[in-house]
Amino acid sequence: MNILVTGGAGFIGSHLVDIFLGQGHQVTVIDNLLTGKRENLNPGAVFHLMDIRAAEVEKVFEAGSFDAVCHQAAQMDVRKSVADPLFDAQVNILGTLNLLQNCIRFKVKKVLFASTGGAIYGEQESFPCDEDHPTRPVCPYGIAKLAVEKYLYYYRTEYGLNHVILRYANVYGPRQNPHGEAGVVAIFTEKMLAGKQPLINGDGGQTRDYVYVGDVADANLKALSHEKDDIFNIGTGLETDVNRIFQMLNTHAGSSAAEKHGPAKPGEQRRSVIDFARAKKRLGWEPRVTLEQGLKKTVDYFRGKSHG
Repeated sequence: MNILVTGGAGFIGSHLVDIFLGQGHQVTVIDNLLTGKRENLNPGAVFHLMDIRAAEVEKVFEAGSFDAVCHQAAQMDVRKSVADPLFDAQVNILGTLNLLQNCIRFKVKKVLFASTGGAIYGEQESFPCDEDHPTRPVCPYGIAKLAVEKYLYYYRTEYGLNHVILRYANVYGPRQNPHGEAGVVAIFTEKMLAGKQPLINGDGGQTRDYVYVGDVADANLKALSHEKDDIFNIGTGLETDVNRIFQMLNTHAGSSAAEKHGPAKPGEQRRSVIDFARAKKRLGWEPRVTLEQGLKKTVDYFRGKSHG
């Protein structure tokens, strides 16, 4: 297949580019390198330095004749979305609509969309929650992702554009940016390896569902050949609190950092964990990398970078 990956120089997107190329697909990447990095780019992909909101995106579609678009590019910092909801909507809603309009114009058959399993449900009523759980996002980022899901339904109904929505849990692993959209795993790891003191927000009892980036890439590969429109939670179904993540990373990093707590972040979700049973049944996907294995791989990656 001929695939366009938006955000293909980013943390998650670059892993998808690697796995698609590894399976013999042709890949084109659009990335504005705001959080993505050139070093993440696979040389086997065609690269366009471009924002998904740009009018020039049309030329990429025209030249590309894409079978599928794997849409990973996003403003994905929840706190930034709270501080600037307008910017968040410009990127995550209007940028996506720019892509979808081009999908229709240039007859793209399928869209894979990176949604959120953390922010879209809001404060959960059931743990882990499935895809039928009420969607009550409490941040603009989650609202924008939900809006795009609704737009995809519209484009399917109106134009027959096939889509698969993947609601990611908290993705971590090699290439995660310890700045910017930063996940706690990358932040803690970088600080520990540098001999600096990480800070845990609040009491550290807030839980998340941590899914390894390689497993997320595998889910996208399987979704590529899934013929029906669908929504899938991509997570592990396991809750881990921040204090436990701190302890595990401290061990793997060979660090003796103290468990130091700072003020809680206002509006931070307390618990988040999602059920992947539907993905297992319909996609044949399940997470294969345990948290212990994944954290070790992540620390090894950052250790290699610090010595490189």
